[in-house]
Amino acid sequence: MTTVDHHAGLGGDDQVRLSEAGARDFFELLKPRVMSLVVFTAFAGLMLAPGHINPFIGAIAILCIAVGAGASGALNMWYDADIDAVMSRTARRPIPDGRILPQEALAFGLTLSTFSVAILGLVVNWFAAGLLAFTIFFYAVVYTMWLKRSTPQNIVIGGASGAFPPMIGWACVTGGVSLDSVLLFLIIFLWTPAHFWALALFKMRDYGSVGVPMMPNVAGERSTKLQMIVYAVLTALVGVAPTLTGLVGWAYGAFAAVLGAIFILCSIAVWRMPDGDEKMVQAKRMFAYSVLYLFVIFCGLLASHFAAAIFGPMGGLL
Repeated sequence: MTTVDHHAGLGGDDQVRLSEAGARDFFELLKPRVMSLVVFTAFAGLMLAPGHINPFIGAIAILCIAVGAGASGALNMWYDADIDAVMSRTARRPIPDGRILPQEALAFGLTLSTFSVAILGLVVNWFAAGLLAFTIFFYAVVYTMWLKRSTPQNIVIGGASGAFPPMIGWACVTGGVSLDSVLLFLIIFLWTPAHFWALALFKMRDYGSVGVPMMPNVAGERSTKLQMIVYAVLTALVGVAPTLTGLVGWAYGAFAAVLGAIFILCSIAVWRMPDGDEKMVQAKRMFAYSVLYLFVIFCGLLASHFAAAIFGPMGGLL
């Protein structure tokens, strides 16, 4: 980018500076790893929804959801730049690392937010666009600017923002919501606390150093571990629920039950760790498995759906 210098103070001009950031730096603002999971769950919601959507319009819908998710990530990095600079996990992000200026990240996030919502509304439907706009607002404002630094329930409530994508994908096809799309939402919503609290356990010092009231820092390890078991059980139960509504077949239900049982066992293994454990091996395993769980659950939903479409009634059992 170009740089224009105006020297500040007596005998000089004001200085207006733009960073030398490249495309890779701006792409990093989008939180691509998080965005990839968002895109996948949104795609699942779009494919599982009853009805038909033109493939080209469907591709635009997924692109808009991806860009909207990335925009909220950029706004999150803009607002959290002060604490990102202190935490070891986030210190190399573009803003604290000096590769992108805060005002550039803000402008980037707002621009992408506006275009993603507008294009989704104009090309697909305004109900889905409204859900996307609400999701961006909820993550960037409600979670990032309010909940994250004010309550240990930040992840529980804020987790809704990460749970909306499959519902948005569903709405792109149907123009509304249904019990099945709510179940897809709940799978992610109930999964989020156990997933992030596993991370918070082995990053307690990081969060403590910047005053973010994560559950382990506020309620203690023992209480957090017990709550993780509760959420793991709820996640496992809701993970099976799409079979009961007829969205997918019974083979998926058995598959989801096994995955959920492992999720619960991982949470119990975390609970059995002694408080103050320096290595936090079980918490790290729980965190890794939770990512795998969510990905495989949605793969299972898609596999069951495609089996029913290809093989008819027999495939529907899957």
